[in-house]
This record gives sequence, C-alpha cells and structure tokens, in this order.
Amino acid sequence: MPKIILPIRFGLAIAAALIVYFLLLSVFGLHVYPIYSLFNGVITGFGIYEAIKYYKREKGPAFEYSDGFSVGVVTGFIATIIFTIFFALYAGNFNPDFLNNIINRWEDTYNTSIGSMIFLVAIFGFATSTVLTLSFMQLFKQSWNTKSKNKQQK
Repeated sequence: MPKIILPIRFGLAIAAALIVYFLLLSVFGLHVYPIYSLFNGVITGFGIYEAIKYYKREKGPAFEYSDGFSVGVVTGFIATIIFTIFFALYAGNFNPDFLNNIINRWEDTYNTSIGSMIFLVAIFGFATSTVLTLSFMQLFKQSWNTKSKNKQQK
C-alpha cells in the first residue's frame, strides 16, 4: 500500500469522528463551550496513534522514525484540513450565530471575525497533530539501549 493511502484513510476517519463529536455537542448546545474541544485532542491522538501503529506493523523491521513521523503528521493535517472546512461551513453558513455565542463567553469588546476563528481552528489542529506525533514516535522508535550495545561498551 502506498504511504499516502494510510494517512488519507486515517485522516478521513479522524475528521469524521471530530465532526460527529462536534455535531453531537451542538445537539445539546455544548459546542459553544471551548472546554469540550479538549476531547478533540483525544480523538486526534487516538487516530494518529493507530495510523503510526498500523504503519509500523506493515513495515516491520524496515520501519524508520522519519516515515512514522510523516505518517502521523500527514494524518493529523488531513484531519485538520477537513475539520476546518467543516467548521468554516458550520460557522459561516449553517449557524451564523455560533461565532457570537462562543466569543461572548470570553469578551464582548473584541470584534473577532470568522476568518480569525477558522485560522485558530486550523493552527490548533496542526499544532496538536505535530505535538502528538512527536510524543507517539517516542513510543514507536527503536531504542538505542539494546543489550548488544551495552555488552560492547563494557
């Protein structure tokens, strides 16, 4: 399987889960509380972890850190781009009052545009994807502390 197919597949799954979660929150009116967006990191993290794990299992001993890192980052970036497009459509067309409801929770003296909110959603997603991938790659990389190296040093 080409390396790009895996991130696309997992990125679509993560984006779908994020959209379903957001819509579920909106049914109960909880989508205007930013604290609930912390669970987005859990959803994204699970998807990135599974993508890297699947890729490592597929590559076996030929698994390299840089390849695993690129799979994780691309997976997260694809999910972020798709969710950001959904968020832009939702905040701009489906629920135009959403932006006012979420901003009024913090401060009503700022004039925040939809463009800046979309930019923030994208930046948060890209940052989350990068940090989670770096964290998960610590679990998947090969250790340099092998028994054979320790015996050679003594």
